[in-house]
Amino acid sequence: GGKIPIRWTAPEAISYRKFTSASDVWSYGIVMWEVMSYGERPYWEMSNQEVMRSINEGFRLPAPMECPSAIYQLMMQCWQQERNRRPKFPDIVSILDKLIRAPESLKTMADFDPRISIRLPSTSGSDGMPFRSIAEWLESIKMQQYTECFMASAFNTMDKVILMSQEDIKQLGIRLPGHQKRVAFSIMGLKEQANQMGIPI
Repeated sequence: GGKIPIRWTAPEAISYRKFTSASDVWSYGIVMWEVMSYGERPYWEMSNQEVMRSINEGFRLPAPMECPSAIYQLMMQCWQQERNRRPKFPDIVSILDKLIRAPESLKTMADFDPRISIRLPSTSGSDGMPFRSIAEWLESIKMQQYTECFMASAFNTMDKVILMSQEDIKQLGIRLPGHQKRVAFSIMGLKEQANQMGIPI
């Protein structure tokens, strides 16, 4: 047999090669998560072994930023460990159809916790900031194409980056929503780390 795409595959399909419509539903839930997180890599930089162990221990991908609660609840139903408890595809179509017909039901957002989404490197600069330079930070989140944008702006040092707002990120010239979110996630993580280290912001 060929290689199994671990990040998208249901636990029973990984363990026992049981590929059914129920395992397809699990994969569909992962694709929904990718869409709502603007193409973020499922389970980020975790290894395949870490992904398998985490899933079997009950870990599930957290809600993407600004994801409607009803959509995230559907994802979680798709990721039930017991495959018989997952919705069938006709059920999913019915749920999505109801949500489309009642757009107000999509206004409640799921809780978002940036600490789960960001796995910050432990490197720390001499001033106590987690990264020594803008370039090092952007490279760590694979956004190095924006290094020149930052260096040419008022946010050209890490202590200034940590003060950026969502509007500042847009003004900088980062146009793609997925890239804006990735940078915003990371800045939230940097603030969290600075607070824990007692660095005034």
